[in-house]
Amino acid sequence: MTTEKGSISIHTENIFPIIKKFLYSDNEIFLRELVSNAVDAVQKIKRLAALGQYNGELGEPQVEVSLDAAAKTITISDNGLGMTAEEIKKYINQVAFSGASEFVEKFKDAKDANEIIGKFGLGFYSAFMVADLVEIQTLSYQEGAEPAKWTCDGSTSFEISEGSRTARGTSIILHINAESEEFLNEGKLQEILDKYAKFLPVPIKFGTKTEQEEDGVDDEDKPKYKSVEVDNIINTTNPIWTKAPADLSDADYLDFYKQLYPFSEDPLFWIHLNVDYPFNLTGVLYFPKVKDDFDMQRNKIKLFSRQVFITDEVKDIVPEFLMLLHGVIDSPDIPLNVSRSFLQADSNVKKINSYITKKVADKLAELFNKDRKAYEEKWSNIGLFVKYGMISEEKFYDKGKDFGLLTNTKGEHFTFEEYKEKVAPVQTDKNGTVVYLYTTDPDKQDGFIQSAEKKGYDVLLMNSPIDNHFVSSLEQKLEKTQLKRVDASVANQLIEKDEVLESVLSEEQSTSVKAIFEKAIAKPNFSVEVVGLNPDDSPVTVTMDEFMRRMKDMAKMGGGMSFYGNMPDSYKVAINGNHKLVSKILASENEEEQSKFAKQAVDLALLSQGMLTGAELTAFVSRSVELI
Repeated sequence: MTTEKGSISIHTENIFPIIKKFLYSDNEIFLRELVSNAVDAVQKIKRLAALGQYNGELGEPQVEVSLDAAAKTITISDNGLGMTAEEIKKYINQVAFSGASEFVEKFKDAKDANEIIGKFGLGFYSAFMVADLVEIQTLSYQEGAEPAKWTCDGSTSFEISEGSRTARGTSIILHINAESEEFLNEGKLQEILDKYAKFLPVPIKFGTKTEQEEDGVDDEDKPKYKSVEVDNIINTTNPIWTKAPADLSDADYLDFYKQLYPFSEDPLFWIHLNVDYPFNLTGVLYFPKVKDDFDMQRNKIKLFSRQVFITDEVKDIVPEFLMLLHGVIDSPDIPLNVSRSFLQADSNVKKINSYITKKVADKLAELFNKDRKAYEEKWSNIGLFVKYGMISEEKFYDKGKDFGLLTNTKGEHFTFEEYKEKVAPVQTDKNGTVVYLYTTDPDKQDGFIQSAEKKGYDVLLMNSPIDNHFVSSLEQKLEKTQLKRVDASVANQLIEKDEVLESVLSEEQSTSVKAIFEKAIAKPNFSVEVVGLNPDDSPVTVTMDEFMRRMKDMAKMGGGMSFYGNMPDSYKVAINGNHKLVSKILASENEEEQSKFAKQAVDLALLSQGMLTGAELTAFVSRSVELI
């Protein structure tokens, strides 16, 4: 073969700086691209052999990554198709560079990599991000083919000459530049391969590793071991998402989960995704035990394309409410930009999003219908997903209302329909509206819960981070239903009925009691009223209006209610006119004593809700000692 030098016919001399600037935000991607190309070449020769178009010896399909730190080279070799000199000219010089030229013309003024569309086929040129010289040594599978060598120093000049390769396949030798010498480190390369090539479909060899194997027995008849050097194969070529669910056991799914997330607890359950029309998608999604924000952020869903890891930023593919799931999704139909770093807006992405939503809903319905008791036991973990989904996705709500659960303070679970049937007879107000009572903190609101239960009311537990929004959503969805926090008012007034318990006080006495308490409280944001309650109920109850409190809670969560968040807190103080303490206050002719008892009763009400702090708490303790 004669040596051929040439210049690639393109319109710009500075193509590589532009490619580097826009293609890759992370230069470690070069290894992913070159290893992926090598895997493609191996798979193609296997395909030709299967079709009878290649009759030579296949050998063991393999890609090898090797490092020579002294020579400052990284080599990616495969035993795939190989190329002839003519194919190098076509695929490396013409196709890729013409794509590069088109890329430069179209995007020389682009400011953001998001603007780049993935149709240029420039993966090979990621090599020039880390190398100042790239060499290809290749031998085609075609009979009579001669080995060929291609070299390029990152300019538009190239050289093709006779190669030295004697076996079918291709080696890409990267002469690493001074700025990229961090990659001349075995640990660094292992880390990148673990990240991107862990599940590629062809074995990837990277050096060797030491393993122990049995070597007879010792004098005590115990097995002896010897150290042996074996190939370090870094990948699992047939991960579980490439297999049929019927061929997998629970142990297989759990083992794979441990492989993905080594330090996590076992998941609650999983969903195997497998669809080939109208798009191709496989994967396994796991429902984890939700513990804290750290776990949520650390263990993300991983996106693959033909078993090559792409990213763990999957917000467009996976519905937002399922972003807390773990696992993998693999689809060659997800459109990526040229660096595979960004998803492109596309109808397939929307279809995939809808498909995953449906699969999750179907799986939850199946679990609920198959074994309700086991489903209820998992509810504390999966309830967050279900509620979030019902709030954010209309289609999910339509399915979720059949397996979404409401839990009361006794730990009992009900479907939406079951709960309405349970409470409607007792908790329907005079206007025909069913009132659901709920608590966000059963310990703090225990007194209110007990008062409600004395009246035969049931109280729901709504103490997850999302329940404030869920409560509002339920009110909009459920017909003639209202939700009230159990401490929104005194028990008698939570659900308006026709029957009213009258106060034993005269109008004059009520006015007098109101004045005594207003003076004792002396705060403009506390409004006092005297009401008729059961004599056994608390003498004083402090509440915040349901609407105002809910708006303020939403403002805290960034729910677009900042106007309410800036308003001062206002409270309603209900004085139980039928309580004996009120009679005692009225009977006293000592104004100081009246004020002391009134203040003590109000402070007790505030203390029961954790609202008594600082100097007011200290004064309450001193007064309590004095009264004893």
